[in-house]
Amino acid sequence: MMKIRYIALWAVSCLFIACNEESDFEEVEMVEEMPELTSGTADFSTYVSLGNSLTAGLTDNALFIAGQQNSMPNLLAAKFSLVGGGSFTQPLANDNIGGLLAGGVPLEGFKPRLVFGGAGPKDLEEVVGPVSPTTDIALNNPSGPFNNLGVPGAKSFHMLFNGYGNLGNLEAKLANPYFVRMTGSTPDVSILELAMAQSPTFFTLWAGNNDVLGYAISGGDDSNPITEQALFDNAINGLVGTLTSAGAQGVMANIPYVTTIPHFTTVPHNPLDPTNPDFAAQIPTLNTIFGTLNQIYTALGETERLVVFSETEASAVVIFDEDLADVSAQIAGALNANPGFPLFVQQFGLPSEAAPLVANLLGITYGQTRQATEEDLFVLPSSNVIGEVNEDSVASLMAQGLPLAIAGQFSVEGISLPLADKWVLTPEEQDELKTATDNFNATIAAAASGAGLAFVDANAIMQNLANGGVTDGDYTLTANLVTGGAFSLDGVHPTARGYALLANEFMKAIDATYGSNFEDSGSLYDIGNFPTNYSPTLR
Repeated sequence: MMKIRYIALWAVSCLFIACNEESDFEEVEMVEEMPELTSGTADFSTYVSLGNSLTAGLTDNALFIAGQQNSMPNLLAAKFSLVGGGSFTQPLANDNIGGLLAGGVPLEGFKPRLVFGGAGPKDLEEVVGPVSPTTDIALNNPSGPFNNLGVPGAKSFHMLFNGYGNLGNLEAKLANPYFVRMTGSTPDVSILELAMAQSPTFFTLWAGNNDVLGYAISGGDDSNPITEQALFDNAINGLVGTLTSAGAQGVMANIPYVTTIPHFTTVPHNPLDPTNPDFAAQIPTLNTIFGTLNQIYTALGETERLVVFSETEASAVVIFDEDLADVSAQIAGALNANPGFPLFVQQFGLPSEAAPLVANLLGITYGQTRQATEEDLFVLPSSNVIGEVNEDSVASLMAQGLPLAIAGQFSVEGISLPLADKWVLTPEEQDELKTATDNFNATIAAAASGAGLAFVDANAIMQNLANGGVTDGDYTLTANLVTGGAFSLDGVHPTARGYALLANEFMKAIDATYGSNFEDSGSLYDIGNFPTNYSPTLR
């Protein structure tokens, strides 16, 4: 059946119809026939998708049914089915709540989804009250085989790792609970082996995002390091070599610069508002304390470390910066050598005998700190921390002899207590991420080209979203959190509309390589048919 596009045309036709002075024209319609959808040379009969959370359909910081149904691979499979594609099975969650259990016990770090709370993202339970997730990796896993083998959290090399889906390896952190749900009676099988067991004729491979994202989300604190280049190269080349070994076709995508996504661009470097009475009341005291430290920084020639809080304009937070030289000893030494320092200490209700203790604590606390600049990026969860009292810091200071009130004053996150490395990406850490991403993307592009696969420049798409937006049909999506339409409430993963946009880009790449005509036949998705958020009441 040929698809038809209608175009309005005005025609003068007085030779064939009766005309008068009031009506000389008649509106007629001509048709433009669109070609029938074809797969070209692509064989979609058995399609598998390998990847991570971006292909699993994770959104709003959780994996749940509605999000999975709008996953990019599932959207692709629906279009592939129109030209010979077979069934497409996903390891669906048990509810639309999100979160994971293991034997009835909530798994740490796997919480219910985020929802819009009127001003920004909120935990589901904050909005609707207590909820009970029902997806239990020890009790009710679905049955495969699964065509969507996207595993949230998986790095490139994890896809070849045997035992990554073995529940027994979970405690040692050698297994992934999402993959545990997929392995069934073969707990030690790898993601790649599950894909090959289905003899795929076509695949999508979007791997490597977590090889840099883990480092970024942890603020570059080295708790989740960037994957070594050699390990990444071996993983990508091994995946592509095996997937194509029996003639399967496919499409690959590269890694976006994670620093362009709203998880890192939403929280400002200067959120401290002098009109906030709680903060404003502290500014004179803070400037007195930091004024003493600033004199030492200046004497050391370290003026980039100066901290000054404005009484009229928004001020930047104070951060720990591991790339700064540690001047803790110099601070403590200078304060202890200052005959006026004991009197300074007495201003805070401490005895002069406490001066050495305070000098040492100030040295330790501010030896590698500075005020943030607009070049620093803050992870989205830092918005819930800045300005809050760190109870662990309070306990530590009290254990060293400071009274509760003073310990509390010196424990306010981002103000008197420098924000820890995990909350901020400094320019040096951003450079590390960019270098790694560029190198990884060179590997991905070479692998795709060498195997004759279609290729999606996801990095370019994400940069366009961040720099003015991407228009698809009647809609323009941007990288703004909540209002941009492309990113869900976690600031990392797409909305359903964002996934539809990506599905269209993958189909365009397939058209270019395999001669299909998803775009020319009018078979791309209308992204306006997909939501940008899910109701808190969705269960």
